[in-house]
Amino acid sequence: MKFNEGFSVITGETGAGKSIILGAIGLLKGQRADSKLIKRDADKCVIEAHFDLSRYGMKQFFDDNDVEYDSDDCIVRREITASGKSRAFVNDTPVSLTVLRELGEQLIDVHSQHQNLLLGKQDFQMEVIDIIADDKLLRDDYAVAYNMYRSKERQLSELEHQLTASKNNADFLKFQYDELAAGNLVDGEQEQLEEKANQMSHYEDIKTALFQADNALSAEGSGVTENLRTAINALHSIETMMPVAGELASRMDADFIDLKDIADELHGQVEEVDFDPRQLDDINDRLDRIYTLQKKYRCDTVAELIAIRENLRQQLDGIENGDYDLQQLQKDVAEAQKTAQEKASLLSGERKKAAARIEEEIRKRLVALGMPNVRFAISLTPESLSPDGGDKVAYMFSANKNMPLQQAAQVASGGEIARLMLSLKAMVSGAVKLPTIIFDEIDTGVSGKIAEKMAEIMCEMGRNERQVISITHLPQIAAMGTTHYKVYKEDRGDSTVSTMTMLSAEERVTEIAQMLSGSDISDAAISNARELLKMKNEE
Repeated sequence: MKFNEGFSVITGETGAGKSIILGAIGLLKGQRADSKLIKRDADKCVIEAHFDLSRYGMKQFFDDNDVEYDSDDCIVRREITASGKSRAFVNDTPVSLTVLRELGEQLIDVHSQHQNLLLGKQDFQMEVIDIIADDKLLRDDYAVAYNMYRSKERQLSELEHQLTASKNNADFLKFQYDELAAGNLVDGEQEQLEEKANQMSHYEDIKTALFQADNALSAEGSGVTENLRTAINALHSIETMMPVAGELASRMDADFIDLKDIADELHGQVEEVDFDPRQLDDINDRLDRIYTLQKKYRCDTVAELIAIRENLRQQLDGIENGDYDLQQLQKDVAEAQKTAQEKASLLSGERKKAAARIEEEIRKRLVALGMPNVRFAISLTPESLSPDGGDKVAYMFSANKNMPLQQAAQVASGGEIARLMLSLKAMVSGAVKLPTIIFDEIDTGVSGKIAEKMAEIMCEMGRNERQVISITHLPQIAAMGTTHYKVYKEDRGDSTVSTMTMLSAEERVTEIAQMLSGSDISDAAISNARELLKMKNEE
């Protein structure tokens, strides 16, 4: 089914399937899917819509989301399987539901009766004001300043918490640091002490082995070095008679030098090795101190103890410097708050100007919609800074003389809220390029001339290069549509199918007459229907 530009209407008996259309559109806008929607015995359900975006400048959205852009024919498709799985596509490119929702918000606005509840919500009320104010740049500037302010506040809160905890624990931290500092810890000391203690514990064995080795090398008359020297001299004595003896002696000379050095060093070790019980006690006492600290602080090396000591020192330094850092951060918070407040004030100024324009236009529209004594005002009062600014908003309303202004959502009747919401939508549609707007029985609670006036507003919205579609039960609104679609049910074999068709001129007369008089269409109803359509054509 192709929908034309301008103002179109959809009619049909209750239960004919109009809600199916809205449900399908909701799925295309990223609403949650339910496998119960699938026809019995079917494998999947496919909903597809084509959009002409050539006049709406949306290429950037497609580029940002890595989706192919076709301005003349943008295809949005949703597939739901019987197993409950759901897939979404834009121009045959798979997309997430988040992307589908973002695109749907820019393509279609569906206004149903439950949306009238938005009138009592501050975020909706503020959104209308911001759209009319066209204050996106100011809101972006404020958001940056506000986020900086909140970030500084969080930093301040964290620092205050840390300082409180640290100060409460300062004495214990100081005790731990002093204990480790008194240890005079040196990296690598433990290994040296353990090696030295091991040597002294085996003093007798070491002393005996060194003495035996020294005696074997250097003992007078039987030492290796002395015997090697004798052999070398003997070979040198015959080298003129036997050259090979000289060669052997020269090779032995190098070995003798190395062996002599070893013998001298070994002899020195024998002289140095000594056992001092008091020194061993000192070493063991030192090691016991190190082991105690390691056990207490649950680590295995002196290097880890040193790291713990330095960390404690930094914490203590932080406590000493914390008050200064706290004062600096408090200044930063105050400056950030001041900046955010200044940005919020600029935003508030633009919002107040927009609010005045909205008040004036909405009053005019509501008077035209049969509310001659209406008063409408927007209350903008300062409040604590929030992500949306520093304003609290309330839409105030009174439909009767001598009745005080009260919040619209609390005092307006259903018909009054419908007219107010339509007026707001008409204003917003003039400021936002939105291809399609659908009103689902927004005419609830109104009739006669008021319905005609509401239809005129929807016609006006449809003249701004967009589709405006109204699902209605009122003949006055149905007659105002440039295009008229009818939803009906018909039996096909063993199943019932909901169908929508575009009505011809004569079919429209019959449909509107039926809306006027019921299933038994009278001549008067036919005449009245023609009159309604004629009035529309004469405008």
